[in-house]
Amino acid sequence: MLYRQTIVSRSFSRVRTRSPFVAPFVTLALSACIATPVFAAEDDVLEEVVVTATLRQQPLLQAPVSVTVLDTQTLRDAGRQHFEDVLAAVPNLSYASGTSRPRFFQIRGIGEREEWQGAPNPSVGFLIDGIDFSGMGMPATLFDVDSIQELRGPQGLHYGANALGGLIVMNGRDPQDQFGFSTEASLGEYNSSSIGAVATGPVESLNSAWRVAVQNYRSDGFRKDVYLGRDDTMDRDELTARAKWRWRPSESTTVDLTWLHADLDNGYDAWSIDNTRTSLADRPGKDAQKSDGAALRIDTSAGQLGRLTLTATLSNSDTDYSFDSDWGNAESWAPYTYDYFDRQQRERRGRSFEARITSEEAASPHGLTWVAGVYGLDVDERLDSTSQGVYIDPFNPDWSGTTDKRVTSDYDAQNIAAYAQVAAPFSERWGWSFGLRGEQRKADYSDVRNDAGDVSGIDETAKDTMWGGQATLYFDQRDHLRWFATVSRGYKAGGFNIGEAAQAQAEFLPEYLVGLDVGLKGQWLDGRLYADVTAFYMKRTDMQVAISTQLVLGDPSSYLLYTDNASGGRNLGIESSLRWRATSQLELGGSLGLLRTRYSGFRPDGVTDLSDRDQAYAPEYQASLNATWRHPLGWMARIDVTATDDYFFDVPDNNIRSEAYALTHLKAGYEAERWAVYAWGRNLFDQDYTTRGFYFGNEPPDFAATRYTQLGEPRQFGVTFRWEF
Repeated sequence: MLYRQTIVSRSFSRVRTRSPFVAPFVTLALSACIATPVFAAEDDVLEEVVVTATLRQQPLLQAPVSVTVLDTQTLRDAGRQHFEDVLAAVPNLSYASGTSRPRFFQIRGIGEREEWQGAPNPSVGFLIDGIDFSGMGMPATLFDVDSIQELRGPQGLHYGANALGGLIVMNGRDPQDQFGFSTEASLGEYNSSSIGAVATGPVESLNSAWRVAVQNYRSDGFRKDVYLGRDDTMDRDELTARAKWRWRPSESTTVDLTWLHADLDNGYDAWSIDNTRTSLADRPGKDAQKSDGAALRIDTSAGQLGRLTLTATLSNSDTDYSFDSDWGNAESWAPYTYDYFDRQQRERRGRSFEARITSEEAASPHGLTWVAGVYGLDVDERLDSTSQGVYIDPFNPDWSGTTDKRVTSDYDAQNIAAYAQVAAPFSERWGWSFGLRGEQRKADYSDVRNDAGDVSGIDETAKDTMWGGQATLYFDQRDHLRWFATVSRGYKAGGFNIGEAAQAQAEFLPEYLVGLDVGLKGQWLDGRLYADVTAFYMKRTDMQVAISTQLVLGDPSSYLLYTDNASGGRNLGIESSLRWRATSQLELGGSLGLLRTRYSGFRPDGVTDLSDRDQAYAPEYQASLNATWRHPLGWMARIDVTATDDYFFDVPDNNIRSEAYALTHLKAGYEAERWAVYAWGRNLFDQDYTTRGFYFGNEPPDFAATRYTQLGEPRQFGVTFRWEF
């Protein structure tokens, strides 16, 4: 895998506040914890967290990057089923829905909101066990996951063109050298249930170990289709399986083989004219993804050069995404005939290879260390998109018409990169690191379009050579207290809009981003308190912007997004997190993300200047607080409170925003040596909140532009039982 991480910590969670007035309070509380003593137990210190999301493995306290790590215990305590359950624990991380599960993420306001066209070009990298699922995040279920790590800011050195905004790494648990078996089952509202099992053990004759985990989750979903009389048009049926084998052929060599299977067959019926959880659709859609992936990693000695790591991955993903475009039925739209349906079937194949040589620590008398490697990624994607519909206005026949469109496209992109990084201390307290990455991306795209018998097509090629890197200066004021300043340059390849989107803008340029992070990480109170804070500024050049438009009034399938370049943009803010072992039984945590974003020289309609407007999906604050209590007799309880500011849904400037909201989650239970039982509640106060929004016309006969939103999950209660052998 590309970025394998080892976590030996208990809990590294983040939680958010309920109102904008709490954000300054969290900052003051963090400062107070850093500056003043706090009474706490003398034992139960926070354990060390070691990460390798950077090119070289290093403790969290030494990593010169704004990073959040969620370990196994945190995911068990704060999560329920999917990555979306713990997203709020990470500052300045959000997601755009419009799907049954999150696929598209934004870090510091940078990232895609959807992908309707057959030319994937992600801004946020997403890896599961080293396998690239960027823009395909549905398989991110939490069962038997060891850790999730999120790096914020441009990762041009670490992952190249697919990590302009940041990188998310998710890893399953590794095989164990002792036999073990565990199972977990849950029951909840909306006819929700899950059952999973894990087995692990050694193969002593081969000096190896294995691990297998399988889970199935089902739910009717939280929407009701009153026209069809169904409660399951937004149902979930999710199967995930993971197998790992670790072989040690010699003392200096380790071979890891991982296989991942995810089959998510979910319904999709998320939209209503009145923006409620009640549907009138006569043809509910679906949001299904079937993915298989494999990763082979060989780590061995390279003699005097250090360590050689070879990684190869394969992935196949098939998605089926469809929806009732008019959101209604014959009765709800009478006397008008208004019936539209859209479907996208996507096949994506990915292959990657990386060879990396890493020097041993202190390889020279001056403490110089280095990393060098090459990387290649090949992605093929085929998209079959259909849109059919009819609109008949009995009072105005000239407005009547039909739609019958089909697009079949093929996309192929190859990324080839080489990188190197060196690091050394200036003195006992001062040190530096510097790295560069050069990458070439070539993309070929072709399609055939059939619009009611009118056949056309395009054939395009794009090629970009891009450079990124990172330079860091750090100062260790004392043991376990590090200041750092990092300048980084990230990049994202250019490309082309396709089909109808090409009518608005045929091509778009590569985007470059230069960022400055200045931060502090430290431990206090003999290791019982950890805190970090990072201030960042990012300047974006030729900023890629997704712009929404509706080509044909009355045709919902003609609502699309195309990519254009603003002359630039800027994103700045603060990220901080806190974890405090207050007593031997109580642990407190929190996080805060403050963000301010602006466009530069951007007039999407040629007239309206958006230079003073926030970028889309960039809330100005995100905050969280949590408390976890564990009694020696086995009782436990955890509360999470999160808060998110409002934000713009899209471009152009229609002033359509979400609302600020706060969510509260609670979990309590009993943990014995071999078993545990928990009762949990999500969104305890049944807060309505939006996960996606659009502004366009979808109601006959005048089709006035209106704000439409997809709501997040309502209040849910359930129980979970876990048994280990």
